[in-house]
Amino acid sequence: MAIAMAAFTCNDALVKSVTHTMNTGQILFVRGLMTSALVLVIAWRMGALGSWRVLLQPAVALRLAAEIFASLTFISALGAMPLANISAILQSLPLAVTLGAALFLGEQVGWRRWLAIVVGFVGVIIVIRPGPEGFSLAAIYAIASMIGAATRDLATRRIHSNVSTLFISVVTAIAITLVGGALIVPMGGWQPMSLEIIGRLAAASVLLLVGYQTIVNAMRIGEISFVAPFRYVSLLWAIAIGFLFFGELPDLWMTIGVSIIIASGLYTFYRENRRRAVPIAQESKPESL
Repeated sequence: MAIAMAAFTCNDALVKSVTHTMNTGQILFVRGLMTSALVLVIAWRMGALGSWRVLLQPAVALRLAAEIFASLTFISALGAMPLANISAILQSLPLAVTLGAALFLGEQVGWRRWLAIVVGFVGVIIVIRPGPEGFSLAAIYAIASMIGAATRDLATRRIHSNVSTLFISVVTAIAITLVGGALIVPMGGWQPMSLEIIGRLAAASVLLLVGYQTIVNAMRIGEISFVAPFRYVSLLWAIAIGFLFFGELPDLWMTIGVSIIIASGLYTFYRENRRRAVPIAQESKPESL
């Protein structure tokens, strides 16, 4: 998860650097072509290509739709918001996953975790700081991306174990590429690209592949309560990159909002560990003679 967060954040920074030269559809298409080519070759060499009928699995189809939605809205937000602010909003993703697990997967959530979820989303509001006119379009995109990412993670947990992680990456990359290509004209048409821009998107595609593989593995084989806190690594990367390359520095309100979000998330993980530890401890007690 830590590797995934570093890869995704560096990918985000590279994508942000080209958002002023081309539309979201073109970015998704060009980066997706490169990512798809890489992951197809790797999957073919490793014998990980499976049947395309995997798309008929509801969990895989939902994951694809959620990933496409999250990618579209996230890149749309990147061009209009500081990198650290978007990353801060996405720090509420573990809270959204917990909320989704309670509402749609039947997971038991006590009042303390419900309170932590509410407090965490208050932190998101502080980071966004809507003005008299309400939420900005960029903030709406960022929140929508967070919802899409939470849906993706919940769907990943429901994918059959016999489906290759690498093949999931293949299907995801190709689907995003096709959607990006279909959106180029509606979003303003094709724009010429310099070698420098192509190089940035090529590097972004490699990082995206690394992120795909590591996050799917993390969600499938790791304990969610242990793995999820490592998402906060991305905020450190976002703040550092935003300052060094984009001249962006978090203000006081963002720092307060992020602190609330992280504290709420960590408390949620703590309660989750406590909840799981109780039945394990009871099962391990020796029987009375």
